[in-house]
Amino acid sequence: MQITNRGLVKAFITQHNSNYRKKMKLIFWIVCLLGTFLYGGSCLKVQYNGDQVLQIIPQTAKHAEYLQELANNWPLDLWRPNIPEGIQAGREVHIHIPSSHVNEMKNVLLQYDIPYSVLIEDVQQSIDMNMVHNKNMKAVSLNTYDYTQYHPMHEIYDWMEQIKENHNDLVTKLYLGETYEKRPIYYFRVGWPSEKKKKIMFIDCGFHAREWVSVAFCQWFVKELVSSHKSDAILAKVLKEVDFYIVPVFNIDGYIYTWTTERLWRKNRAPFNNGTCYGVDLNRNFDAQWCTIGASKNCSSNTFCGPSAASEPETKALAGLIERIKSDILFYLTIHSYGKMILLPYGYKDEVSKDHDLMMKVATKANEQMKVKNNNEYAAGASASVIGYYDSGSSGDWATDIGIKFSYTFELRDNGTHGFQLPQDQIKPTCEEVTTAILSMVEYVHDNYLENSGVALTAVWINMFISVICLYYTINL
Repeated sequence: MQITNRGLVKAFITQHNSNYRKKMKLIFWIVCLLGTFLYGGSCLKVQYNGDQVLQIIPQTAKHAEYLQELANNWPLDLWRPNIPEGIQAGREVHIHIPSSHVNEMKNVLLQYDIPYSVLIEDVQQSIDMNMVHNKNMKAVSLNTYDYTQYHPMHEIYDWMEQIKENHNDLVTKLYLGETYEKRPIYYFRVGWPSEKKKKIMFIDCGFHAREWVSVAFCQWFVKELVSSHKSDAILAKVLKEVDFYIVPVFNIDGYIYTWTTERLWRKNRAPFNNGTCYGVDLNRNFDAQWCTIGASKNCSSNTFCGPSAASEPETKALAGLIERIKSDILFYLTIHSYGKMILLPYGYKDEVSKDHDLMMKVATKANEQMKVKNNNEYAAGASASVIGYYDSGSSGDWATDIGIKFSYTFELRDNGTHGFQLPQDQIKPTCEEVTTAILSMVEYVHDNYLENSGVALTAVWINMFISVICLYYTINL
């Protein structure tokens, strides 16, 4: 049967966009009024009651084309891939559908014979289940801080200050810069003081506001560093010659917005077009083939690359720090979710970095350690190959472009069952397995880059030389 797909899609979009805007405006004002009545303030949250996340698998190139057209013209929130161009035949597509359009979307999929299933039955219920938080907590205490719970930004600020105060022999809290909304961005330097210049392992979390498990991971990893160095001989040695630079929350404005207003917000909060749209995707804002592919110049898009490379104060601050210390950075690790992947450069082309084979060797070892820990492993490889589409302007690609040898992007759990609302009972196993992976990389640093590695290697050669001499005289005497 011949389907006039373009006409159907356009009619579908035209018919429902007007109703959608009216309904959303009504819902917005209802939420505002309820928020004012119940909490004595303004609007609290965007609601997602009845919204669903569908898993769709286009079977043909035509199916993929239909979905791309819908994604480009209809208010869909693409979760996987995050750009319409990434929709391909045979690859899973995860799309968040507003409740007012769920039935229409399903009907279109049925009419096109495109198979789908429901990943998340009710997005708001999923959010509510994962918003469990101890609101009565008056002050943060390291003794009671729960690393298996998601924390709002004011608690993370307090936590950072207490980490600094309680571990000031090992930890220094430093100022990175400020956000668009003038909030301070801090990072930790974790390592023993030394008169010698030290190597660096750089880790950042919370690029995308809604990826809460990323933020939870950085807190967990700091906890592991300050609590495990006394019992972990390798880590103790590494901390003498390597500093860990850790940014617990990079996109602070966006992260706060996900707690106060819109849980599924992704970008920062810079306004554009006289405030008609907000936010830049900070991981499309770096000078790595900026906005050439896999990014949008439309400020309403979730992948808006910004007006220029490094246009955002957050991006400028991070890039400025890394530029100053790049010659000392051994590893750059940026932590995201979801998808369970370890991504290597590049995202903007099919080529791989000159150190790809060595990077794959290190990533494979890290994966093996995760499998031992939780019988869980991540897909690993060049970003464009693993994800299946191109993107530009990422911090991981930029780090490689400026000469950092080992640059990895981690996409944490899960594979889509929960998406960005990863249940809190999965924070611990997620953080455990990724910590194991990164500590595997720490072992690689220990074995190949530290001074004691050279001493050990020299000792091996001396022992071999002595053994040969002894063997020679044994045979000839």
